[in-house]
Amino acid sequence: MATMKDIARLAKVSTSTVSHVINGSRFVSDEIREKVMNVVTELNYTPSAVARSLKVRETKTIGLLVTATNNPFFAEVMAGVEQYCQQHQYNLIIATTGGDAGRLQQNLRTLLHKQVDGLLLMCGDSRFNADTELTISVPLVIMDWWFKELNADKILENSILGGYLATKTLIEAGHKDIGIITGNLKKSVAKNRLEGYKKALSEAEIPLNDDWIIESHFDFEGGSIGMQKLLATTKRPTSVFCCSDTIAMGAYHIIQQQGLNIPQDISVIGYDDIELSQYLFPPLSTISQPKAELGKLAVELLLQRIKNPKEPYQTLTLSPTLQLRKSIKKINDQSKII
Repeated sequence: MATMKDIARLAKVSTSTVSHVINGSRFVSDEIREKVMNVVTELNYTPSAVARSLKVRETKTIGLLVTATNNPFFAEVMAGVEQYCQQHQYNLIIATTGGDAGRLQQNLRTLLHKQVDGLLLMCGDSRFNADTELTISVPLVIMDWWFKELNADKILENSILGGYLATKTLIEAGHKDIGIITGNLKKSVAKNRLEGYKKALSEAEIPLNDDWIIESHFDFEGGSIGMQKLLATTKRPTSVFCCSDTIAMGAYHIIQQQGLNIPQDISVIGYDDIELSQYLFPPLSTISQPKAELGKLAVELLLQRIKNPKEPYQTLTLSPTLQLRKSIKKINDQSKII
């Protein structure tokens, strides 16, 4: 295997000059650069990433640890993270845990063993034990939520606003009987979306019906189980706010299984605006999270932390928006569907 010394000997320059040409670390004349690169091409030389990491103490690699494996929202965010890693010439190692604390610890050790320069943590499951021990010695950015408080930069979304927007949309369509299926309320975003729901009802002077508040999980099964409970209440609501699109998909399944129609019999609004939501029948109205921006900011914030480890920690908040489709009926106009 060719080395820099081999290139220097054939190009008749110093080894340091070869290093400057390959790494772009100092100005080298076009003539010398061309001579060195011709030899590099001739020898099919590839710099050793391992040797470079030992020298500069960086591997140009980021780890992404995700706990949810069955939520398309996280898959879409992961795709954005990978795109922005590539733009910054960083490699990305993705590890998932499926909600298993032991697997989380193992994957975390593996990522640290690979000497990643930093970690992105994105938790979609609140079933972890909060006492799970985590010893992390590299820069961190927490995306969306994490089950344990850590010294790290954070990127959150304004989930109170999102819950408020979803509920207000149903109210503006004429609905007063509005149910909600939440994620596990141990998770801050679930509590915040419920708070936004309550705020919108209070503002409209609509009484809160505790029977219509169904706590579940942010997945398809959670939506199915939650919708079964909601439809079994003494009085069925005319609409439901599903606190994720995966919950909404599970709810769609149960509603249609029971011979009801969306939105004629019950209106539905989701949360996240995953790609699949527009292909449901009818297309799902939802609260859209800026997934591409989340991935971009996470990578940029982590790279900034890697370069400046002593800067004060930051918490960035992203604002969700409303995406109207065809799953909500205006009940004061029986022919109008929004």
